[in-house]
Amino acid sequence: MQNNDLIGRLVFSLAGRDYMETYIIVDIIGNDYVLLANGRTKTIEKPKKKKLKHLNLTNVVSEEIKKAIFQRDNNIDIMIKKFLKLEGIVKEG
Repeated sequence: MQNNDLIGRLVFSLAGRDYMETYIIVDIIGNDYVLLANGRTKTIEKPKKKKLKHLNLTNVVSEEIKKAIFQRDNNIDIMIKKFLKLEGIVKEG
């Protein structure tokens, strides 16, 4: 899997205080770390840094969000929040 394949992918946290929280990968730092956003508590300006080994990678990738990340769209947080809500993963917010 190439690094660009990870951006825009839906993941679940497997460790830490955010256990079983859902995020979208917005950037990659080296081979071990990624930056995550959920559109609410972790925005594109202040993403969460997490090790890849502490994440459950799903096969769900939002091409729309991936494209917006590469184009530096201003509405990425809204898109991420809406995507997670439409997928039925986030129940509030």
